[in-house]
Amino acid sequence: MIKKEIYENAIFQAICKGATTIAPDVRAAFEKAIGKESRPAAKEGLEKTLESINLSAKLKNPACPDTGWPIFYFKIGNECQLEGGMMALEEATRNAVRRATKEGFLRATMKHPLTGADPGDNIGSNVPNFTYQFVPGADLEVTYVAKGGGSECFGGTRHRVVAFADGIKGIEKFVIDSFVEATRSGGICPPNVLGIGIGGTANIAANLAKEAACLRTIGSHHPDAPFRQIEEDLYEALNSLGVGIMGIGGDTSVLGVNVEYAHTHIAGICVAISSNCMVARRGSFRVLADGTVEEMESPDWFEGR
Repeated sequence: MIKKEIYENAIFQAICKGATTIAPDVRAAFEKAIGKESRPAAKEGLEKTLESINLSAKLKNPACPDTGWPIFYFKIGNECQLEGGMMALEEATRNAVRRATKEGFLRATMKHPLTGADPGDNIGSNVPNFTYQFVPGADLEVTYVAKGGGSECFGGTRHRVVAFADGIKGIEKFVIDSFVEATRSGGICPPNVLGIGIGGTANIAANLAKEAACLRTIGSHHPDAPFRQIEEDLYEALNSLGVGIMGIGGDTSVLGVNVEYAHTHIAGICVAISSNCMVARRGSFRVLADGTVEEMESPDWFEGR
C-alpha cells in the first residue's frame, strides 16, 4: 500500500517541477526555433525567453508569473492500493496545492467566478481539477499541468461543429481561423503548442484538445496516418503565417500541433482547439507499489492506446 505521505509529496514535487521548469521536448523545440529563426528580433525574443526559463529552473522560481489553473492527470493501476483510497488522493492533491501556493510556487489566481472572492490557496469548486485513467498494474502516475489564463481565456480555447460534407478541409479551416483570431487577442503567447480534439461531444473534443496540448510531447505524432497528416499539414500552414514569438513576426508560430480524436455522431464533427503557451509547463512523477518515487521526463498519458 502506498502511504498518503508519499503520494502527497510526489504530487507536491510534480507541482514544483511543472511550475519552474520545462520538459526536454519543449526545450528542444525552443532550440530548434532559435536555430532556424531568420528575423533578428524574433531570434532575440526566443533566446531571452529561454534564458529566463533557465534562470527560473536554477532559482526554483515560477517560469511564468501566470501559474495558471492547477490541473492534474492521474494514471492509476488497477491493482494500485492507496492509503485512504481515492478520496484521500484528492485531499492530498488539495494539500499539495495549498502548500505550493504558500511556498510561492503558485500564485493565488483562482477566484469565485461571480463575486471574485479569493480563497488565497487556489482551492475551490472543481479546482484543482482531476482527470483519471485506469491502467493495468499497481503504480500511480501523477502529472501536473499549469494551464495559463491567457492561453485558456483569450481565445486559446474554441470549438465548433463541422459538417461531414466539409471534411478535413473544414476542420483545418476552423483551426487556422481560430488560431489567427486567438493570436490577435494578444493573450495566447505564441509560439504555441496547439492541441486539437476531433469528434465526440463538445466537451469530449475540448478535453481531447487540452490533453493533446498539455500531455503530448512536442515532436510526437499520432499513430493513425490521417490524423498525423492533419498534424503535419497544420504545422506547416500555421508556421507559414509568420506570427512569430508574441506576434512580432517570425518563422515559428507553433512549436507543435497535436491531434486526438473520438468517434462522433452522424450529425456532425465537433472540433476544438486548446492552445498551450510557449512555456508549456508540466511535471510528472511515478509512485511504485513499494513507495519508490520516480521522476518522469514526460507523461505516458497516450501510451498503449
